[in-house]
Amino acid sequence: MRNESLGSRTFDAFNIMFMIVLLIVVLYPIINIVAISLSSHRHVSMGDVYLWPKGLTIDNYKYLLKDSYIYKGYLNSIIYALGSTGIMLLFTSLMAYPLTVDGFIGKKFLTIFLTITMFFSGGLIPTYLLIRNLGLIDTLWVMILPGAVGAYNVFLFRTFFANIPLELKDAARIDGANEVMILWKVILPLSKPLLATFALFGIVGSWNSWFEALIYLQDQNKYPLQMVLRNYLFALDTNAIQGRVGAGNVAVNSPESTLDPQAIRMAVIIVTMFPIMCIYPFFQKYFTKGMFVGSIKG
Repeated sequence: MRNESLGSRTFDAFNIMFMIVLLIVVLYPIINIVAISLSSHRHVSMGDVYLWPKGLTIDNYKYLLKDSYIYKGYLNSIIYALGSTGIMLLFTSLMAYPLTVDGFIGKKFLTIFLTITMFFSGGLIPTYLLIRNLGLIDTLWVMILPGAVGAYNVFLFRTFFANIPLELKDAARIDGANEVMILWKVILPLSKPLLATFALFGIVGSWNSWFEALIYLQDQNKYPLQMVLRNYLFALDTNAIQGRVGAGNVAVNSPESTLDPQAIRMAVIIVTMFPIMCIYPFFQKYFTKGMFVGSIKG
């Protein structure tokens, strides 16, 4: 009994130390980015900023907030993230629920069809041609509609829906509810962990997306925030910047400014990741349970 107690304490101590080390490894880059973004040009250029800002200044953030592309990028990213995630949850639920209904004639065909799409894809060029033929190029919808339904998501939704007790559905049918009412009044309210988890994945995935905007958008006013970040990271490659830094127009090498390009980059990263860091705590209580979706055979 004493040996088991000692072994248990040793194991707990090891886990605590491991988690502390892991926490330091994860937090250090974020702390370093914040410190650099709040440091003066002289200290950043010398490379002596690590965990604490030196020559504390918020000029980098003031500079960014003067750029209209930042605000447009924020608004566009919010529209794309909420729109694509909402449509994904809606259409995935509508497609997954019939696959759990006994007697649904098209169940086998849809299951096979969805399975095939998980192994084969059209590729970038056919997808681009399809989107162009649909008239979605350089529109807001091109950032929202293409990810409406994914086979993998449908199967996970189906598995979760199938594990909801059948008695609840039967009771709703006895009360006169049709399948649509059962989905909206019974299934979805009981699927909050599933919906919250995939909402978090969808929002984060859309927020971090830039490649689709690079391929499908030409109007800079429709760029998401990540495209603005990308242009900052690629354009700020000198030791001083001038004028306005925007999504498509970056001017460099001006003696009028002492802002450091690296500090500007770090400030942009903080501005970009801040919303995701804010919304995650609200989804956290559902996240752990939602991660077990698919672990039980449906």
